[in-house]
Amino acid sequence: MSFPLIQAAELHDALASDHPPLVLDCRFRLMDPGEGHALWRQGHIPGSHYLSLDEDLSARQGGGRHPLPSKMAFSATLRRLGLSPERPVVVLDDMGGQLAAARAWWMLAHWAGHPAVRLLDGGLAAWTASGGVLQSGDVPQPEPSAWQPLFNDAGLIALDDVAQSTALKVDARAGERFRGEVEPLDPRPGHIPGAVNRPCSENLVDGCFKEPAQLDRELPVADEVIAYCGSGVTACHNLLAYEVAGRPLPRLYVGSWSEWSSDPARPAELGEPGHS
Repeated sequence: MSFPLIQAAELHDALASDHPPLVLDCRFRLMDPGEGHALWRQGHIPGSHYLSLDEDLSARQGGGRHPLPSKMAFSATLRRLGLSPERPVVVLDDMGGQLAAARAWWMLAHWAGHPAVRLLDGGLAAWTASGGVLQSGDVPQPEPSAWQPLFNDAGLIALDDVAQSTALKVDARAGERFRGEVEPLDPRPGHIPGAVNRPCSENLVDGCFKEPAQLDRELPVADEVIAYCGSGVTACHNLLAYEVAGRPLPRLYVGSWSEWSSDPARPAELGEPGHS
């Protein structure tokens, strides 16, 4: 698999080539899920298509706030957008270090098995800063593809298995949520007992991913790692950081704290690891 990031200048050249990538814009606003699509209509990379975190990258029901869609539903989305293994894909968004786009990257590259998916480092801001123009309004629908992805569930881990696992659990949420000082979204504050905190914001400098060597020095190390967050989205940013660093990917606990904290029987730890 190729290096998972693409720089804005590289994307300019790729779009002007004879084999341009399919660009997927994943902008999302948690408190107004429809705003991301509206922002895309106002201005987007020419020829890009919109991919919704709520509608395309999540299911409406399941464990946690952003469960994975069914394989049938996600396959239909990919065919509707014209995806095929032969055409490279670039994903991006515009907030928080590309959180929704990182989820799309993991789902496409590691779950559905697309061989050439990259995330635009720095997102839409990097594109415009490099002189990239924006297009407004809708774009023609792509020619649907016939791709039938071969999904790989080996990178996933479910709630009961997380509870029984001795793997290092790495929580991507901000420190104050990890420690249980605030909890604006989920039923209870705190974190999975024994977890360590790696806020996904620490993967970035000036809105772009840190150099691979720096990430390799900073990311938590263990023989086996489980990545989680609030709802299975920002954990994918840590997964991407592990891949940028050249490390083996942790398994993803999609239900994350939103699922774990919904069960009163599951223990919650407050403060730093080892302090309840």
